[in-house]
Parts: sequence; structure tokens; C-alpha cells
Amino acid sequence: MCENSNFTVLGHDVAFKPGADMARVRNAVCLLEERFAELKFHGGQGREALLIFLALGLADDVLQLQKKLGDVQYRVMTMLSLIENAR
Repeated sequence: MCENSNFTVLGHDVAFKPGADMARVRNAVCLLEERFAELKFHGGQGREALLIFLALGLADDVLQLQKKLGDVQYRVMTMLSLIENAR
């Protein structure tokens, strides 16, 4: 049986189930810690407030990427429709 993979994230141990894409997890951990350090450097606020700002920033990034993906999907569907109608 495979063991969980553990990472320390912002001082907390986090276990990931076997089969998780560890390269993606490692990249996400690095991004999270970089953003946390940047916010801490500029704000000097408490840990909870910094984590809330960090979570909001990441959520905003996800929402913006979802919007961009929707725009790309719409353009692709439009192009496919034009190609099909040109036949």
C-alpha cells in the first residue's frame, strides 16, 4: 500500500493521498508560500488576515482564468461553426 506524501505548508504538515500529482502540489505550495511572504512583507498583518487576503487573491485568479477559458471556448465553438458552415 502506498504512503501519503507530506509537505509543510506555511508551517503546517499536510498529507496528500497517493496518486496526487506531486509536481503540481509542489508548485502550488511554492506559489502559496511566495504570495504569503509577499503579503506579510507589505502588510505586516496577523496570520489569519494574511491567509484571508491570500485565499481571496487565489480565488480571484481562479475566477479570472475561468472567464478567460469561457471566452476561448466560445471563440473555438464560433470558429468550428464557421468551418462547418463553409463545407
